[in-house]
This record gives sequence, structure tokens and C-alpha cells, in this order.
Amino acid sequence: MEMQVTIKTKLKISNSEIALSFSKTMEQYRQACNYVSEYIFNHDFDMKQSRLNKELYTKLRNLFSLKSQMAQSVIRTVIARYKTVKTQMARRSYKYQDQNTGEWYREVRDLTWLHKPIYFNRPQVDLQRNRDWSYLSSGQLSINTLDGRVKVDPICHGFSQYLDGTWKFGLAKLLKSSGKWYLHISATKEVTDFDKQTVKHVVGLDRGLRFLATSYDEQGKTAFFDGQAIMRKRAKYQKLRATLQAKGTKSAKRRLKKLSGRENRWISDVNHCLSKTLVQKYGANTLFVLENLNGVSFERIDLPKALRNQNKSWAFYQLEQFLTYKAHLNNSEVVEVSAKYTSQRCPKCGVIKKDNRNHGKHEYHCTNCGYRSNDDRIGAMNIQLLGTQYISGQEQPKFELIANA
Repeated sequence: MEMQVTIKTKLKISNSEIALSFSKTMEQYRQACNYVSEYIFNHDFDMKQSRLNKELYTKLRNLFSLKSQMAQSVIRTVIARYKTVKTQMARRSYKYQDQNTGEWYREVRDLTWLHKPIYFNRPQVDLQRNRDWSYLSSGQLSINTLDGRVKVDPICHGFSQYLDGTWKFGLAKLLKSSGKWYLHISATKEVTDFDKQTVKHVVGLDRGLRFLATSYDEQGKTAFFDGQAIMRKRAKYQKLRATLQAKGTKSAKRRLKKLSGRENRWISDVNHCLSKTLVQKYGANTLFVLENLNGVSFERIDLPKALRNQNKSWAFYQLEQFLTYKAHLNNSEVVEVSAKYTSQRCPKCGVIKKDNRNHGKHEYHCTNCGYRSNDDRIGAMNIQLLGTQYISGQEQPKFELIANA
């Protein structure tokens, strides 16, 4: 099995001419991306690489002075962005209420819901390995620009671990953040395929807001990863953001942009630390079982108004991505199971009843057998059971509501 990581390395620029070449190349690349994006939007979202190359390749080279490989990379970049947006829209269905019956419905969205082309605002450029960038024996990076190749020094702690011969470099992305230059390098490595027969631990993970994660393993042990401090910090970000938005000045908008970047970096750090902790806690040959959260809302009416809107969700998809690649490096695996009834089912007697869960007290109390426990723990227990069923051979295990139960 092939796994992929992104190496983020800072670039040491020796003179201003190199910085100017980078800026010029990225700006032309950005404008070219917007040109292709508008074409795709106006042509029924045709994302066939060969057809777009035939129609746009020469125009991109003439209009934006791009080199051959960069012109093709522009098309790939835009196609990838549209596919990402398509996936995101499918994961976040449109929710609406019938005014006559009061029933809530969900409608899966696709690219036709877009009102305008995807706009590339941030200058950046995708570089193909060897054609546009390469790692030299001297330890420097050679990067192609519209003015020719330049050599820069990478600054990245731990970069040497990717030079042991087991990693293969691929696409790199050149970008600028807070006045500093970075190169994000894609690296792939062949790892051993996950074998169900070697599983030592099956861990159910219930994700939420009060606890970012609650884990339950095959030994009956539970671990809670508190999210209260994180909720309070997000509330502070929301309050500061609202204050800056109310001002509306240029300086306030600049600070809003910095604030957004700071918050995103903080969220990524939290998810990195949590996923790393989980992988280290359970070790190799572990199956981590997550519930599929597509269309699931975390809106909390029991929270103060100041906290409600900001705490409807967390970057759970990012957490899943981080956990997946860290698990693969540790000969473990992550699978998704249906979230249906995982918070309503009693793990002892199997009865499914929505009213058994008390959101206010964060408690689950089964009226059939009397079992009582924390509601997040109940979810993790049921998810772990589905993981056990997956190991036993069921490809898509899920709970079904039994009539008159």
C-alpha cells in the first residue's frame, strides 16, 4: 500500500531577485488558474484533462507566458480544486424544512449549485518533480521560475528522514505566508498492507465537541479527550472576529486575515497532537473505527448563545486524515462505519431508543435493562462493536432499528 505525506519546508532566499522571480511566477500561475476555472464553469464542468489540454494549452502559454509543464500543471491544479469542492459539497448536504409538515430533508449538492467559478485568490504554483523542481546532492533545492531555475536552501527539521531511499518525492507547491517562502513537497512510501488477521486492538472513536474524542477498546477501557478548553478558545476567536468585522477598517481586515491563519494553524496542531496521541496509545496493528459524519450536525442548544454558532462543528475530516496517515505509518488502519443509532443503542441489551439519552446530563440510561453510562462512552462502545463485526467479515456493519423493540 502506498501512503502519502506533505513535507512543509521553509526556503532561505539569498537575494531579492529570487523573491521577485517567485512572485512573478506565482502571480501568472494564479491568473492562469482563474482563466481555466472560468472555462470549466462555463462549459458544464468538463474536467477531462485531454480535452482541456487541447483547448487551453496554447492559450495559457501565450496569454500568461507559462512554460510547457506549468501550463499543464495549471489545468491539473484547477481540476483538482473542482474535484475537492465537489467532494466537500457532497459531504455537506443542503438541509431544509418543509413549511407545511415541519419535516426536515437533506439534498445532496453538486457543482451545479455553484453560482460563480472557483476563484484562486492566493498566489501559488504547483511544481512537477524533476521538470520544475529537484533536490540536489548539495542539499539545495532547484526551483523553476519564468526567469529560469534558481537554487535555495531548505529549512526543515527532520527532512533527512525522507532521504533514506524509501520515500519518493512528487508534486511540490510553492507559496508565501506571512512574508516567508515555503515549499510543500508531496512524498510517498510503500508500507505493508493492513492485515485483519494481525489486529491486536479494535478501538471505537466517538467524536464530538464536549469531548473531541472518546475511545473504547476491546478490553473495555475508555479514554476521554476533553474539548472544553478548545470550545472556550474558539469562543474567544469568535468574539474577536465579530469585533473586527464590526469595525470594518482596512487594519481590521488585515488583522482578520492573520487571525484566520492563526486559528487554522491552532486547529491543525490540536488535530495533529490528538491523532499522534491515539496512535501512540494503542500501538501497531490497531484498527481505529470512526463513525461516518456526513450530514451530521453538532449544534448544541444547551450551550450559551455566544458559543452555539462557533461550536456546531470541528475539523473532524482533518482529524480523520491525520489519524489515517499516522496509523498507516504504524501498520494500523482507520475505517468508517455508519453512525446510525450509535448514540441511541444500548451496548448491553441492544435496544435502540432515542429517549434513553439525556443530552443535558450527558448520560445514557437504558429503560430496558437499566444500564447507565456517559453518552459519549456509549457511542464509542457501539462503534467499537461495529469495528469487531468488520474484522469478522462484515464489510459495511451497521445497526438496524427493530420494530417494537
